[in-house]
Amino acid sequence: MKIEVKKIDSTKREINVEVTGEVIKDKFEIAFKKISETTKVPGFRPGHIPMDILEKNFSQHAQELVLKELIPDVYQQVVQQEALDVIDLPDITDVKLDRSSLKFKATVEVSPEIQLKDYKGLKVKYKKIEVSPDDIKRSIDSLKESRKIDNLDDRFARSIGYPNLAELEKAMERQLFIQKENQQRRKIEEEIIETITKDMGLKAPNSMVQRQLQDLLRQEKVDLALKGLPREKIDEQEKELTENLRPVAKRQVEVYLVLAEIAKKENIPLDDHMSQHVIEFLLREADWAESS
Repeated sequence: MKIEVKKIDSTKREINVEVTGEVIKDKFEIAFKKISETTKVPGFRPGHIPMDILEKNFSQHAQELVLKELIPDVYQQVVQQEALDVIDLPDITDVKLDRSSLKFKATVEVSPEIQLKDYKGLKVKYKKIEVSPDDIKRSIDSLKESRKIDNLDDRFARSIGYPNLAELEKAMERQLFIQKENQQRRKIEEEIIETITKDMGLKAPNSMVQRQLQDLLRQEKVDLALKGLPREKIDEQEKELTENLRPVAKRQVEVYLVLAEIAKKENIPLDDHMSQHVIEFLLREADWAESS
Protein backbone atom coordinates (compact mmCIF):
# COMPACT_ATOMS: atom_id res chain seq x y z
CA MET A 1 0.00 0.00 0.00
CA LYS A 2 1.35 3.41 -1.02
CA ILE A 3 0.42 6.41 1.13
CA GLU A 4 1.15 10.08 0.61
CA VAL A 5 -0.01 12.61 3.21
CA LYS A 6 0.05 16.28 2.25
CA LYS A 7 -0.38 19.07 4.80
CA ILE A 8 -2.88 21.58 3.36
CA ASP A 9 -2.96 23.76 6.47
CA SER A 10 -2.76 23.34 10.24
CA THR A 11 -5.99 21.31 10.38
CA LYS A 12 -6.35 19.73 6.91
CA ARG A 13 -4.57 16.79 5.36
CA GLU A 14 -4.83 15.31 1.85
CA ILE A 15 -4.18 11.57 1.77
CA ASN A 16 -3.45 9.80 -1.52
CA VAL A 17 -3.71 6.03 -1.30
CA GLU A 18 -2.92 3.21 -3.73
CA VAL A 19 -3.60 -0.44 -2.95
CA THR A 20 -2.45 -3.27 -5.20
CA GLY A 21 -2.02 -7.02 -5.04
CA GLU A 22 -4.02 -10.01 -3.95
CA VAL A 23 -6.29 -8.02 -1.63
CA ILE A 24 -8.07 -6.52 -4.68
CA LYS A 25 -8.46 -9.89 -6.36
CA ASP A 26 -9.75 -11.45 -3.14
CA LYS A 27 -12.34 -8.71 -2.63
CA PHE A 28 -13.69 -9.18 -6.16
CA GLU A 29 -13.96 -12.93 -5.64
CA ILE A 30 -15.90 -12.38 -2.42
CA ALA A 31 -18.15 -9.82 -4.15
CA PHE A 32 -18.98 -12.11 -7.08
CA LYS A 33 -19.62 -15.01 -4.70
CA LYS A 34 -22.07 -12.87 -2.74
CA ILE A 35 -23.82 -11.76 -5.94
CA SER A 36 -24.04 -15.39 -7.12
CA GLU A 37 -25.65 -16.45 -3.85
CA THR A 38 -28.19 -13.62 -3.72
CA THR A 39 -29.10 -13.08 -7.40
CA LYS A 40 -31.63 -15.03 -9.44
CA VAL A 41 -30.53 -15.92 -12.98
CA PRO A 42 -32.84 -18.15 -15.05
CA GLY A 43 -31.40 -21.63 -15.53
CA PHE A 44 -28.97 -21.47 -12.61
CA ARG A 45 -29.25 -22.22 -8.94
CA PRO A 46 -28.13 -19.53 -6.44
CA GLY A 47 -24.42 -19.89 -5.83
CA HIS A 48 -23.81 -21.74 -9.11
CA ILE A 49 -23.89 -18.93 -11.65
CA PRO A 50 -20.85 -19.15 -14.03
CA MET A 51 -18.23 -16.46 -13.60
CA ASP A 52 -18.43 -15.28 -17.22
CA ILE A 53 -22.13 -14.51 -16.78
CA LEU A 54 -21.47 -12.73 -13.47
CA GLU A 55 -18.69 -10.62 -14.98
CA LYS A 56 -20.75 -9.78 -18.05
CA ASN A 57 -23.86 -8.71 -16.15
CA PHE A 58 -22.81 -7.75 -12.64
CA SER A 59 -19.36 -6.16 -12.87
CA GLN A 60 -20.67 -2.74 -11.81
CA HIS A 61 -22.45 -4.25 -8.82
CA ALA A 62 -19.28 -6.12 -7.86
CA GLN A 63 -17.25 -2.91 -8.03
CA GLU A 64 -19.74 -1.17 -5.76
CA LEU A 65 -19.49 -4.00 -3.21
CA VAL A 66 -15.68 -3.95 -3.32
CA LEU A 67 -15.53 -0.19 -2.85
CA LYS A 68 -18.10 -0.25 -0.05
CA GLU A 69 -15.99 -2.69 1.92
CA LEU A 70 -12.43 -1.88 0.87
CA ILE A 71 -12.30 1.94 1.14
CA PRO A 72 -13.37 2.10 4.83
CA ASP A 73 -10.93 -0.70 5.72
CA VAL A 74 -8.01 0.89 3.88
CA TYR A 75 -8.85 4.35 5.23
CA GLN A 76 -8.82 3.12 8.83
CA GLN A 77 -5.48 1.38 8.25
CA VAL A 78 -4.02 4.62 6.88
CA VAL A 79 -5.29 6.69 9.82
CA GLN A 80 -3.78 4.25 12.31
CA GLN A 81 -0.52 3.83 10.40
CA GLU A 82 0.00 7.57 9.99
CA ALA A 83 -1.23 8.34 13.55
CA LEU A 84 -3.67 10.96 12.28
CA ASP A 85 -5.92 12.55 14.91
CA VAL A 86 -8.93 12.79 12.60
CA ILE A 87 -11.91 14.73 13.95
CA ASP A 88 -14.45 14.44 11.13
CA LEU A 89 -15.58 12.10 8.36
CA PRO A 90 -13.28 12.09 5.32
CA ASP A 91 -14.13 13.56 1.93
CA ILE A 92 -13.35 10.68 -0.47
CA THR A 93 -12.64 11.67 -4.10
CA ASP A 94 -10.73 10.55 -7.21
CA VAL A 95 -11.68 6.90 -6.73
CA LYS A 96 -10.24 4.52 -9.34
CA LEU A 97 -10.72 0.77 -9.12
CA ASP A 98 -9.83 -2.08 -11.44
CA ARG A 99 -9.06 -5.73 -10.88
CA SER A 100 -5.48 -5.02 -9.80
CA SER A 101 -5.51 -1.70 -7.94
CA LEU A 102 -7.51 0.83 -5.95
CA LYS A 103 -6.65 4.51 -5.78
CA PHE A 104 -8.45 7.28 -3.91
CA LYS A 105 -7.94 10.61 -2.22
CA ALA A 106 -9.19 11.38 1.30
CA THR A 107 -9.30 14.95 2.57
CA VAL A 108 -9.65 15.08 6.34
CA GLU A 109 -9.66 17.53 9.23
CA VAL A 110 -7.32 16.78 12.09
CA SER A 111 -6.72 18.31 15.48
CA PRO A 112 -4.21 21.16 15.20
CA GLU A 113 -0.74 20.75 16.59
CA ILE A 114 -0.73 22.54 19.93
CA GLN A 115 2.39 23.88 21.57
CA LEU A 116 1.38 24.18 25.20
CA LYS A 117 2.69 26.91 27.45
CA ASP A 118 3.85 26.11 30.97
CA TYR A 119 0.62 25.25 32.71
CA LYS A 120 1.88 24.20 36.13
CA GLY A 121 2.52 26.76 38.85
CA LEU A 122 0.25 29.40 37.32
CA LYS A 123 -0.11 32.52 39.46
CA VAL A 124 -3.52 32.70 41.11
CA LYS A 125 -4.60 35.65 43.22
CA TYR A 126 -7.57 35.42 45.53
CA LYS A 127 -9.30 37.68 48.02
CA LYS A 128 -10.53 36.67 51.43
CA ILE A 129 -14.29 36.57 51.07
CA GLU A 130 -16.20 38.80 53.47
CA VAL A 131 -19.87 39.73 53.73
CA SER A 132 -20.41 43.17 55.20
CA PRO A 133 -23.47 44.38 57.13
CA ASP A 134 -24.19 46.68 54.18
CA ASP A 135 -24.23 43.66 51.83
CA ILE A 136 -26.80 41.97 54.05
CA LYS A 137 -28.89 45.14 54.34
CA ARG A 138 -28.96 45.64 50.56
CA SER A 139 -30.02 42.04 50.04
CA ILE A 140 -32.81 42.23 52.60
CA ASP A 141 -33.97 45.60 51.24
CA SER A 142 -34.16 44.05 47.79
CA LEU A 143 -36.21 41.18 49.19
CA LYS A 144 -38.47 43.67 50.94
CA GLU A 145 -39.07 45.67 47.75
CA SER A 146 -39.83 42.55 45.74
CA ARG A 147 -42.59 41.63 48.21
CA LYS A 148 -43.88 45.26 48.93
CA ILE A 149 -43.45 44.81 52.69
CA ASP A 150 -43.54 47.86 54.96
CA ASN A 151 -41.82 46.46 58.04
CA LEU A 152 -38.87 44.10 58.35
CA ASP A 153 -39.53 42.21 61.56
CA ASP A 154 -39.88 38.71 62.99
CA ARG A 155 -43.38 38.45 61.52
CA PHE A 156 -42.00 39.04 58.03
CA ALA A 157 -39.16 36.56 58.63
CA ARG A 158 -41.63 33.86 59.67
CA SER A 159 -43.70 34.48 56.55
CA ILE A 160 -40.79 33.34 54.38
CA GLY A 161 -39.74 30.39 56.57
CA TYR A 162 -37.42 31.76 59.26
CA PRO A 163 -38.16 31.89 63.02
CA ASN A 164 -37.05 35.49 63.38
CA LEU A 165 -35.29 38.37 61.61
CA ALA A 166 -31.89 37.47 63.06
CA GLU A 167 -32.04 33.99 61.50
CA LEU A 168 -33.10 35.53 58.19
CA GLU A 169 -30.06 37.80 58.29
CA LYS A 170 -27.80 34.81 59.02
CA ALA A 171 -29.28 32.96 56.05
CA MET A 172 -28.72 36.01 53.85
CA GLU A 173 -25.10 36.17 55.00
CA ARG A 174 -24.53 32.51 54.11
CA GLN A 175 -26.17 32.97 50.72
CA LEU A 176 -24.11 36.06 49.91
CA PHE A 177 -20.92 34.30 51.00
CA ILE A 178 -21.63 31.41 48.62
CA GLN A 179 -22.45 33.82 45.78
CA LYS A 180 -19.18 35.71 46.26
CA GLU A 181 -17.26 32.45 46.55
CA ASN A 182 -18.73 31.17 43.28
CA GLN A 183 -18.06 34.48 41.55
CA GLN A 184 -14.42 34.40 42.61
CA ARG A 185 -14.07 30.76 41.54
CA ARG A 186 -15.47 31.56 38.07
CA LYS A 187 -13.14 34.58 37.77
CA ILE A 188 -10.09 32.51 38.71
CA GLU A 189 -11.03 29.78 36.23
CA GLU A 190 -11.51 32.36 33.46
CA GLU A 191 -8.10 33.90 34.24
CA ILE A 192 -6.40 30.49 34.13
CA ILE A 193 -8.02 29.66 30.78
CA GLU A 194 -7.01 33.04 29.39
CA THR A 195 -3.42 32.49 30.55
CA ILE A 196 -2.98 29.06 28.94
CA THR A 197 -4.71 30.00 25.65
CA LYS A 198 -3.50 33.58 25.08
CA ASP A 199 -1.55 34.35 21.88
CA MET A 200 -1.37 30.71 20.76
CA GLY A 201 -2.44 31.43 17.19
CA LEU A 202 -4.58 28.32 17.37
CA LYS A 203 -6.84 27.56 14.41
CA ALA A 204 -10.03 25.81 15.47
CA PRO A 205 -11.08 23.12 12.93
CA ASN A 206 -14.12 24.31 11.01
CA SER A 207 -16.05 21.07 11.49
CA MET A 208 -15.75 21.33 15.28
CA VAL A 209 -16.73 25.00 15.24
CA GLN A 210 -19.79 24.23 13.11
CA ARG A 211 -20.94 21.45 15.44
CA GLN A 212 -20.49 23.66 18.50
CA LEU A 213 -22.24 26.54 16.74
CA GLN A 214 -25.25 24.36 15.97
CA ASP A 215 -25.42 23.20 19.60
CA LEU A 216 -25.32 26.79 20.84
CA LEU A 217 -27.92 27.85 18.28
CA ARG A 218 -30.30 25.06 19.28
CA GLN A 219 -29.98 25.98 22.95
CA GLU A 220 -30.53 29.67 22.22
CA LYS A 221 -33.70 28.85 20.28
CA VAL A 222 -34.98 26.70 23.16
CA ASP A 223 -34.29 29.54 25.63
CA LEU A 224 -36.15 32.04 23.45
CA ALA A 225 -39.08 29.66 23.07
CA LEU A 226 -39.26 29.18 26.85
CA LYS A 227 -39.41 32.96 27.19
CA GLY A 228 -42.52 32.93 25.01
CA LEU A 229 -41.07 34.18 21.72
CA PRO A 230 -43.11 32.82 18.77
CA ARG A 231 -41.46 30.34 16.40
CA GLU A 232 -41.59 32.71 13.43
CA LYS A 233 -39.85 35.46 15.43
CA ILE A 234 -37.12 33.01 16.47
CA ASP A 235 -36.61 31.95 12.85
CA GLU A 236 -36.33 35.60 11.82
CA GLN A 237 -33.46 36.02 14.27
CA GLU A 238 -31.54 32.89 13.20
CA LYS A 239 -29.05 34.68 10.94
CA GLU A 240 -28.24 37.28 13.59
CA LEU A 241 -28.01 34.62 16.31
CA THR A 242 -25.64 32.57 14.15
CA GLU A 243 -23.30 35.48 13.57
CA ASN A 244 -23.31 36.43 17.25
CA LEU A 245 -22.67 32.87 18.42
CA ARG A 246 -19.96 31.98 15.88
CA PRO A 247 -17.07 33.66 17.80
CA VAL A 248 -18.37 32.08 21.01
CA ALA A 249 -18.32 28.62 19.39
CA LYS A 250 -14.83 29.22 18.01
CA ARG A 251 -13.52 30.27 21.41
CA GLN A 252 -15.11 27.28 23.13
CA VAL A 253 -13.51 24.88 20.64
CA GLU A 254 -10.10 26.52 21.08
CA VAL A 255 -10.34 26.20 24.86
CA TYR A 256 -11.47 22.57 24.57
CA LEU A 257 -8.53 21.66 22.33
CA VAL A 258 -5.99 23.18 24.74
CA LEU A 259 -7.58 21.50 27.77
CA ALA A 260 -7.71 18.18 25.87
CA GLU A 261 -4.01 18.46 25.06
CA ILE A 262 -3.23 18.98 28.75
CA ALA A 263 -5.48 16.04 29.61
CA LYS A 264 -3.50 13.78 27.25
CA LYS A 265 -0.20 14.81 28.82
CA GLU A 266 -1.51 14.33 32.37
CA ASN A 267 -3.42 11.09 31.67
CA ILE A 268 -6.78 12.70 32.46
CA PRO A 269 -9.65 10.78 30.81
CA LEU A 270 -11.12 12.46 27.73
CA ASP A 271 -14.69 12.02 28.89
CA ASP A 272 -17.62 14.41 29.33
CA HIS A 273 -16.04 15.82 32.51
CA MET A 274 -12.57 16.31 31.02
CA SER A 275 -12.61 20.12 30.97
CA GLN A 276 -13.57 20.43 34.63
CA HIS A 277 -11.04 17.79 35.67
CA VAL A 278 -8.25 19.63 33.84
CA ILE A 279 -9.22 22.94 35.45
CA GLU A 280 -9.22 21.27 38.87
CA PHE A 281 -5.74 19.90 38.08
CA LEU A 282 -4.50 23.36 37.08
CA LEU A 283 -5.90 24.86 40.27
CA ARG A 284 -4.16 22.21 42.40
CA GLU A 285 -0.87 22.90 40.64
CA ALA A 286 -1.22 26.69 40.76
CA ASP A 287 0.77 29.15 42.87
CA TRP A 288 -1.85 30.75 45.12
CA ALA A 289 -1.41 34.16 46.74
CA GLU A 290 -3.84 36.36 48.65
CA SER A 291 -4.30 39.78 47.10
CA SER A 292 -4.82 42.91 49.14
